[in-house]
Parts: sequence; C-alpha cells; structure tokens
Amino acid sequence: MSVVARQGFKYSIIGYIGFLLGTISAIFIFPYNFEFYGKLRYILPTAEMLVPIVVLGISYSNVKFFHRVEKDGKKQNMLSLSLLTVFVNFIIFTGVFFVLPYFFPKFRHSEAWKLKEMILPLILILSFCAIFNKYTSNYKRIVVSNIFDNLFPKIANLGAFCLFAYFLLSQKVAFAFFFGMFALMLFGYIYYTNKLEKIRLNFNTDYFRKDHFWKEFFNYSFFGFLGTFGNYLAINSFMIGEFMGMEEVGIYSVLYALISLISIPQLGLFNISAPIINKTLVEGDMEELDRFHKKTSLSLYFLGAVLFSCIMVGFPYLTEFMPKNGTMLREYEPVVWIWGSAVLIDLATGFNGNIISLSKYYRFNILIMLLLAGLTVGLNYYFIKNTDLKLIGIALSTAISLTTYNVIKIAFNYFVFKVSPLTIEMIFVSIICTLAITVAIVLPTFQNNFINLMYKPAVVLILIYIGNYFTKVFPLDDYLNARFIKSIFKFK
Repeated sequence: MSVVARQGFKYSIIGYIGFLLGTISAIFIFPYNFEFYGKLRYILPTAEMLVPIVVLGISYSNVKFFHRVEKDGKKQNMLSLSLLTVFVNFIIFTGVFFVLPYFFPKFRHSEAWKLKEMILPLILILSFCAIFNKYTSNYKRIVVSNIFDNLFPKIANLGAFCLFAYFLLSQKVAFAFFFGMFALMLFGYIYYTNKLEKIRLNFNTDYFRKDHFWKEFFNYSFFGFLGTFGNYLAINSFMIGEFMGMEEVGIYSVLYALISLISIPQLGLFNISAPIINKTLVEGDMEELDRFHKKTSLSLYFLGAVLFSCIMVGFPYLTEFMPKNGTMLREYEPVVWIWGSAVLIDLATGFNGNIISLSKYYRFNILIMLLLAGLTVGLNYYFIKNTDLKLIGIALSTAISLTTYNVIKIAFNYFVFKVSPLTIEMIFVSIICTLAITVAIVLPTFQNNFINLMYKPAVVLILIYIGNYFTKVFPLDDYLNARFIKSIFKFK
C-alpha cells in the first residue's frame, strides 16, 4: 500500500472517530448543562474566528512555496520566519484588543472581554498550530495532524465538561484542562515536526529580501487570508454568545452536531475529487467534468436526504433519551428542519467551490466567501435585534446566506464552465423522501419512545428503498452488494 493510500485510510478513520465522539457527546452528554457547554463552545469558535487575523494566510504560503524553499535549502528559514511573524502579529492583535475598550467602552461588557484570559492564549496556540499543520502536510503526513486537529478539541470539550458537570470540580479546573489539551496539541506539533526533520531556527531575512520574494510570499498569504472569512459556524457561535447567552450557544452546538450527521457522505469526498477536477480542467474536458459533477452531487444529495429524513422523524423521540429529556432542544425543532434543508441544498451543489478554487478564477471564490461572511453577520444581527425568533432566526439566517452562496456558485460555474450539479433525479429524490417523512409522521405513535425511535426511521428507509426501486433515481444495487462492501477494505 502506498504512503498516500495508508495516510488517506488512517485520515478517514481518525475523521470518523472524531465525528462520532463529538456527535455522541453532544447528543447524550452535553445537554446536561447547556450553559457551561455554551461557554466552551463560545471560547473555541471565537478563537478560531480570530486566528486568521493573526496568521494572515501565512500557513497557506508554507505549502505554496515549500518546494521552492526546499530546493534552495531554506525550509527552516521559512518556518522560523513564519512563526516569528505570527508571534509579532499576535502581539499587535493583543495590543489592539486591550485598546478597544477606550474607543468602545461597551466592549468591556462583551463575553469576549470577560473570557479574554482563555481566548487570547488560545488564539496564539492555534495560530502556531496552523503553521505547523500546513508545514508538516508537505511531507505527505496528514494523520498525526488530523489527530491533533480533530480529536484533541473534542477531548478538551468532553473532559472539561465532565470535570465541571459530572465530577463537580470548579470552573477554573475545567478550563485548565481545556486549555491544557490545546497546549499539549502545540507541543505535539513541535515534537512531530522535529521528528520529521530537526527544527533549526533561522531568522535571517536575506533569502526573502532577495528579488523581493517576501512580496510574492505575502501577496499569496493575503489571498489565503481573505478566503478564511466564510466560517459561518464560528460567526454564529460568537454572535449567539454575545447577544443571546451561553445557554443558547450550548443548544445551538448540540443541534449543529445533530444536523452535521447529514453531511457524513461529504467527509473526504473533496480530497478524493480534487485530482479528477484538476485533470478535467487542465484538459478542458467540460463534458466529463459535468458528468462527474452531476453524478457526485446526486450521490451526496440522495444519501444526505435519506439521513435527513431519518433525523426528522426520529428527533422528537431522540430528545427523550437526552439529559433532562432534551426539553429545550425539542422547542427548537424548527431549527433542525430549516438548517437541515440548507445543508441538503449545500450537498446538492457538490464540489462547486472546488471547481472554482482549482481554476484560474480562484479569486472569485474568495469574493463569495466574503459575501457569505457579510451576509451571515448582517442577517444574524437583523434576526437577533428585530425579531423574537432567537435560534430559529439564526437558522433562517444560515439557510438564506448558505443558499445564496451556493446559488451564486452554481450560476458562475454554469456560465463559465458550462457545468451544473443539478439533475431531474434530485426532484424525484425530494418527492420520495417527503412522502416517506409524511407517512412515518402520520403512522401511530407508541408509548415506548425507543420503539418509536427505531420503527419510524425504519419505515422511512423502507419507503425510500421502494420508491427508488421503481424510479431508479439512484443505483443502490451498485452499493448494496457483497462485492462493493469487500472493495471498501481494499487499498490498492
């Protein structure tokens, strides 16, 4: 088995373990105390949202220019100066952060200011980790970094929450564990990078000043920086925490974990598809790209729609098995419907963004990412300030901005590349799933919630299978057979 195959397989395994750990914890453990979980889920996304301002896209340049500096024997020089620049940026950022209250006195009352002792150091740690993450990826080693990025944050959340909510230790102890996991992650990155190649700090600037290489380096970094502003999930967590409260952040995070189940088919797909997309773009074979785009998008949409249908009919009964019977989550059931529908639309558009980012029009992707961020902030603010919808308003905001974002990409790709992810089969999938959900809802409900949780999604699956059997919209026979299952465990 090749290095890439081994790394890809291990990467997928770690990804699914992290996904399951996060989802199971969010559904069955974190609802015990939404307020404290909300604090944890406010601190990390807020830090993640601010990290790009400190990193300024330098991590991406560590990939872009790696082979160039490697050939000139200046890898360690690039890494050293990248870390130094990030540290200087952090000092400037921290200075601005502490000066802000003098110009905006209300900032002292924000949650970001109250939790600054956790957020600011976390920004520095995550910024350094971002540099090491991209730098080590040049060695085609992605598994260890995936453990750091995927598992460590989930262990930090779970461990800190259990220490506070279940072992009844102080909030300071829980926060110390939370922060300690990220500090351990940084030390792990340093150790692993040093193991790949001994770190030799070199802060000499001669190489970067020669032929104005530093301008090329920072120009590319700047475009990478602009492309990091589309993290609507972090924006949502930050704005909910500031305007609604930590309890709502906790509820939002649990609902997100549940909705993210719909995106399971998407895991790893874009990494696999990128070489194929790049090949068809280079060869100018738009017909093949359109065929591959439609096929992949239909697969994502069908599988996502099946999962969404099961979640819809099972959610009311799932909440009965959550701590405190999930009463508060049940009140926000419309969020699952609205947000889940937006995620389905996102799945239906397939790898629209990858086509743009791998083409000569990659700057357009940056533009619409900025649009997504701006629209999310604006709509969130409108729904929070002008309505009483609370998290339902946030869900509407997310649905509108994400759908607008995807519609623009569909239109761009259609007019520029003559490719589209949309097919008539998607309409049939929607009709079949809608009928399946409707039938499952109107069927009798038993007093035993476990029976309801099992049998109603089972009815949905059976009806979708029957509907697909007659319409043939998705080739299930290609997947539900022994040969395909065996092929999953082959890595040639």
